[in-house]
Amino acid sequence: MKIIQKEFSLKPRARGFHIITDEVLSHIPELKQISTGLAHVFIKHTSASLSINENADPSVRTDMETHFNVMVPEDAEYYEHTLEGPDDMTSHIKTTLIGTGVTIPITGGRLNLGTWQGIYLCEHRNRGGSRKIVVTLMGE
Repeated sequence: MKIIQKEFSLKPRARGFHIITDEVLSHIPELKQISTGLAHVFIKHTSASLSINENADPSVRTDMETHFNVMVPEDAEYYEHTLEGPDDMTSHIKTTLIGTGVTIPITGGRLNLGTWQGIYLCEHRNRGGSRKIVVTLMGE
C-alpha cells in the first residue's frame, strides 16, 4: 500500500461555508498514482471545520451559515471563553459539531465524490486567516 501525505495552507477566506475541492486537488497531483484507496483531509485548527456537501447551489452554503449562527448564537451570555471576541467560543462549538476531517474514496486516481458533492471549508471566525490542511492518500 502506498501512503502519501501533504500539508499546505488554504488561501484566507471570509466567514462562511466555502467549496475548496479544486484548491485541495491542486495540492495533491499524486492522487493520480492511487487507483483504489482513501483520501483523508484534515484541518489543523479548532475554529474552522471541514464537511462534504452540495457544490451546485450557493444558497446551501448561505443556509448552512445561517443555521449554525442560529444554533450557536454569539450573543449568549454564558460563554466564558471570549478573549478573542464573540466568535471565539462559538467557533470551537461549531468545529466540534461539524468536525475537523473528511474521508473520501479514491477510484481510478480521482476523488469518488457524488455528482453534487464538494469539500467545504467551514470558516467560523470573522477573520480566520489562512488555514492549514493535511491530506493523507492511502491505497494502491
